[in-house]
Amino acid sequence: MTDLLEQAHTMPSYRDICAFLYREARLLDDRDFDEWLTCYAEQCEYWMPAWTDDDALTTDPHREISLIYYGNRKGLEDRVYRLNTERSSASTPEARTSHFIANVEVLATRENSIDLRYNWHTLSHRYQQTAQFFGTSFLTLDIGGETPAILKKKIVLKDDYIHQVIDIYHV
Repeated sequence: MTDLLEQAHTMPSYRDICAFLYREARLLDDRDFDEWLTCYAEQCEYWMPAWTDDDALTTDPHREISLIYYGNRKGLEDRVYRLNTERSSASTPEARTSHFIANVEVLATRENSIDLRYNWHTLSHRYQQTAQFFGTSFLTLDIGGETPAILKKKIVLKDDYIHQVIDIYHV
């Protein structure tokens, strides 16, 4: 019986969940992209759908346009490699960002995962101009391992009339 109790997995507290989300945002603001990648599971999906002309989000990243789509962490790793080696002309010079996270909600819990929803607002400064982006993110957090990891992240950009390149550090 003791073995069963020791093996029982405990759900992270709301405070721990928020701390995880704040850390992911801070790593983007600090441009610590290698550490940011540790927030993601190997088999993660990272998706920012586009809005259709009918004011609805696209529903299939394989058949419709997405603003950003990576089907696994390898895609995110490639993006981080280009950012770290200055092979991303769209990100030079680097933007200075500040992420704000609010309205964190736990939508569902399962034995090894939690579904979350939260709102975000990011300020980005580059070329002596400040831009802002805002939206809602939905994510599934794997809590079955040693440390939490994002299994799925869907980013809904609410201000989709963007006047510049949008990248992982903007959202």
